[in-house]
Amino acid sequence: MIPLVDLTRQHVVLREELLAAMARVLDSSQFVLGGEGRALEAGLAALHSVRHGVGVGSGTDALRLALAALGVGPGDEVITPAFSFVASASTIAMAGARPVFADIDPATYAVEPGAVERAITPRTRAIIAVHLYGHPAPVDRLQALARARSVALIEDAAQAVGATYAGRPIGGWGDAACLSFYPTKNLGGCGDGGMVLTDRDDLAERLRRLRHHGDAGRYRHVELGYCSRLDELQAALLRVKLERLGDWTERRRRHAARYRDRLAGLPLGLPVEQAPARHVYSLFTVRHAQRDALAKALADLGVGTAVHYPIPVPGQPMFGGGGERQFPEAWRASREVLSIPCWAELTDDEVDRVAAAVRHACERV
Repeated sequence: MIPLVDLTRQHVVLREELLAAMARVLDSSQFVLGGEGRALEAGLAALHSVRHGVGVGSGTDALRLALAALGVGPGDEVITPAFSFVASASTIAMAGARPVFADIDPATYAVEPGAVERAITPRTRAIIAVHLYGHPAPVDRLQALARARSVALIEDAAQAVGATYAGRPIGGWGDAACLSFYPTKNLGGCGDGGMVLTDRDDLAERLRRLRHHGDAGRYRHVELGYCSRLDELQAALLRVKLERLGDWTERRRRHAARYRDRLAGLPLGLPVEQAPARHVYSLFTVRHAQRDALAKALADLGVGTAVHYPIPVPGQPMFGGGGERQFPEAWRASREVLSIPCWAELTDDEVDRVAAAVRHACERV
C-alpha cells in the first residue's frame, strides 16, 4: 500500500533533531511566546520577503485574526472562492461578516479575477485569494483589483508555503497571508499551528495584541481578543523542518514532473503550472469524469487517494447547500478531483508504481 501521506518516514529521519528541539524547550521552561516562536516567525517572514510573522494556534485562527485585524465585522462582505477548504469562508462568518462566493479558474482552481470583480459591492471589505493545492492564485491581478476598489487582500497560503508568483514569494502580495502548520502540510507540525504574515507594521501590532486577549501590556486589555498562540514546542519542531523545506519542495516538484511524464495521454486532467506561478504541490490533484470509480480502482491496487473537496463551500449545509448554477466550475471540480500521493519522501519507484496503477485504473473505469 502506498498511502496518500506517510509522515513516519519524515520523522524517522528527523527524530533525533526533533527530540533535541523538544528537550531544548523543556529545559527552558518557556512554553508560550518565547524565543522559539520568535525565531520561527523571523524565518518564515524572511522566506516570504515580509517584515512580520505572527504565530497563532492554527491556520483557521490565522484567517480569523487577519480578518479581525483588518476590521472586518457585521455588515461587511468578503469575497472568497466557491471551491476551497471550508475555513476560507467559515472564518468570515465567525467575524460576523457575509461570505460572497466567486467561481474558480478550472485549470488552477484559484478564484477567477473577473468573477471577483463582478462580486464587489459597496459593502465589500476584503478579498481572500486561496493558493489551492500549492498553486498561487493570480495575485498580481487580484492585488490591482483590491487596490483599485480600496479593499483588503488576504492570501490563504495554508497549502502554499514557499510558493512564488512572478519570481516573488507569495505572502507579500496582500495585506496579510495565512499559513497552516497542520501535520500534513508541506511544513507541518506535530499538532495544530498557524501564522499570519504581513509587511504592515500596524497589522502586525494588532495581530500580536489580538492573539493574546487584546493585551497591550501586562494585564492591560484594550480590545476584545482571542487566546491563539503558537506554542514553543510546535515552533521548535517547525524550525527543524523549515531547514528542509526547500529540499522537500524540490522533491515534490520532481515527483510532479515524473507523474506528468508517466500519465501523459490518459483521459485524466493533470495539474498545471500556469506561468508566472511556481507550484509547490501540497497536493497532486488529478481530474477524472468517473472520479469515484477511479478512486475505488486505485484502492484495490493499493494506492491511497482523497477528495479535496467533495462539496463546494456554498454547497455546504451551513451556507445553504446550493449554488450549482452560480458556480459551475466549483461544482464540476468537486465531482472530478482526486489527490494521489506526492509527499517528499516518496521514492522514484513508488511514483512509478502509483503512475502504473493510475494508468491501469483508467483502463478499468
